[in-house]
Amino acid sequence: MGKTDLVRCGWAEHSPLERAYHDHEWGVPVHDDRRLFEFLVLEGAQAGLSWSTVLAKRENYRAALDGFDPVKIARYTPARRARLLQNPGLIRNRLKIESTVKNARAFLAVQAEFGSFDSYLWRFVDGRPIQNRWTAMAQVPASTPISDALSKDLKARGFSFVGTTIMYATLQAVGLVNDHLVTCHR
Repeated sequence: MGKTDLVRCGWAEHSPLERAYHDHEWGVPVHDDRRLFEFLVLEGAQAGLSWSTVLAKRENYRAALDGFDPVKIARYTPARRARLLQNPGLIRNRLKIESTVKNARAFLAVQAEFGSFDSYLWRFVDGRPIQNRWTAMAQVPASTPISDALSKDLKARGFSFVGTTIMYATLQAVGLVNDHLVTCHR
């Protein structure tokens, strides 16, 4: 079977960028704190938009946000945040830009408390990915009790743009939950 003949989850068939993301990243367990922070930012930026829109702007986000370095982002001044709002390569939503800085500060506090964000996050699934066995995308939930608990805990820690649906998408993206359909090559 050639690469073009691979069966994928239906959402990943709209563009080469989505196919590559699906085939190489989505659902792969992530244990690197900077990558986990990247997905927190990107999934929060997606709120109200399509993932393809955010994915197309991902490299712009990496460049504008110092490679998703939470230490640097936590120190962004009001002037720096204002410049981000003028960057056409980003989603220019003031609340989302402010949330990125606020979440960087909260992220650092979680790292200090748990040793790493990875240690904090993976405890929600007892350190092992949840392997779902869906046969249709319509079966995949928008949220679960785990994403509810994560969202609630993050909000209590000062994070924003971390609602349960956003958190479920994050759990899928970073491999705490594997929601590839059983027919998918992944």
